[in-house]
Amino acid sequence: MAERSSRNQRIVAIVGRPNVGKSALFNRLAGHRIAIVHDMPGVTRDRLSAPLREASFPVTVIDTGGIGANIDDDFAGRVRAEAEIAIAAADVILFVVDALHGIHPVDQSVAQVLRKQGKPVILGVNKADDPKHENETADFMRLGFKTTCAFSATHGRGIERLVKTIEKTLGPPAEEVEVEAEEYNPHTDAATIRVAIVGRPNVGKSSLFNAILDSDRAIVSEVAGTTRDSIDSYYNHRGHPYLLIDTAGIRKSARVDTAVESFSVARAEKSIRRADITALVIDAARGVTAQERKIAGTILEENKPCIIVANKFDLYHPDGEMKARLAELEEHVRRELFFLHYAPLVAVSAKNKDRLGKIFGAIDKVRAASDGALGTGAFNRLLQEAIQRTPPPAIGGKRFKLFYATLAREEKPRPISAPRVVLFVNHRALMTPTYTRYLENTVRDKMTYAGLPIRFDIREREQRAKKTGGRKAKED
Repeated sequence: MAERSSRNQRIVAIVGRPNVGKSALFNRLAGHRIAIVHDMPGVTRDRLSAPLREASFPVTVIDTGGIGANIDDDFAGRVRAEAEIAIAAADVILFVVDALHGIHPVDQSVAQVLRKQGKPVILGVNKADDPKHENETADFMRLGFKTTCAFSATHGRGIERLVKTIEKTLGPPAEEVEVEAEEYNPHTDAATIRVAIVGRPNVGKSSLFNAILDSDRAIVSEVAGTTRDSIDSYYNHRGHPYLLIDTAGIRKSARVDTAVESFSVARAEKSIRRADITALVIDAARGVTAQERKIAGTILEENKPCIIVANKFDLYHPDGEMKARLAELEEHVRRELFFLHYAPLVAVSAKNKDRLGKIFGAIDKVRAASDGALGTGAFNRLLQEAIQRTPPPAIGGKRFKLFYATLAREEKPRPISAPRVVLFVNHRALMTPTYTRYLENTVRDKMTYAGLPIRFDIREREQRAKKTGGRKAKED
């Protein structure tokens, strides 16, 4: 019940006090923007990991929250714990300091802790934007580390030298590491189901994330907005691979009052787009709010398969009978999120680790629906019978006419994908929203499609053209 790893996996942990440029360095080493970079101390709170792009053998880099200083809330102890977890897992520690500000008392405290770890340490002197800055790094030798490398994460100066220093410190890789890295990548493996855990702040997304993984992988707090980055973790449930994506809570725009919050919201929305299925988490005790409806709308706009997870079910009428509690919750959710009527609903308690298996049961149900499409001939007969049974309304003396229907296939098959129905018709404008819903309901009644949105791609098909005076004319 943990992230997929090898005992021989090579890991480098980036540590240091807040605001020395750890996240900028992490992004530079990863080769793309993963961690949020901002000059506000304490922005990075959770551990993030990514492959070291320029390494000649597989290396994973872990970014950590700033340690050893108070930040603007009550997370100092948890951030320090996160860093200690990363340090314990690392083969090499990259201790980052600030060339422009010199040695800080916190640097000395962190150095003292790292010397006791007994692991190789590279002293990374960041913000050495100019060659003259390297002359100022000699003072950092007082921290007691033999291997030192000056660089600029922002400008990329000295990064190639840093990567070589990391490789030299790690030593040659064991052969099985290369084999495993080639065999499995949860981000690209076609069998892995990518699940984005989304919702408004403080509904228990990170608690649910940790409960599923059975570890303290993400920081959990009562303060809304704790998770600022999206975190990916591999999870194997009964032999099937999943990539769980924990996301920042999505707030109303008026309440996103800092640049960091804005970045987090954008990251969460991006996670919805890259997921195969979304788990919309709501607080069962509080019920569905306007913000949940907005998030559900985003899921619908992105045409993403979905399940609804009602967390904190232990607080929902706790003295009531189970069947009655579930029925009342179902009625409330279906009424408030009527446009996600097809999404399976599961009630869980992340705090008590109760009913968590039902989440994967619901995902399996959606996956089975995704695999259960009709053939093209049967699908066309289904729609034509529905049209004969209930003809479309006449608009301006004309009626909608269906020539042909097909289920579009994804260019890159995924384990779960929403059906896209392509309809070739005489006039797009004649297909009213009401009639579209009628056809959708007909398809759902026959094909179930639990958890799957159905998107109709309406295309006008030109009828055969006649030759008139050497030119082709279109018939109405």
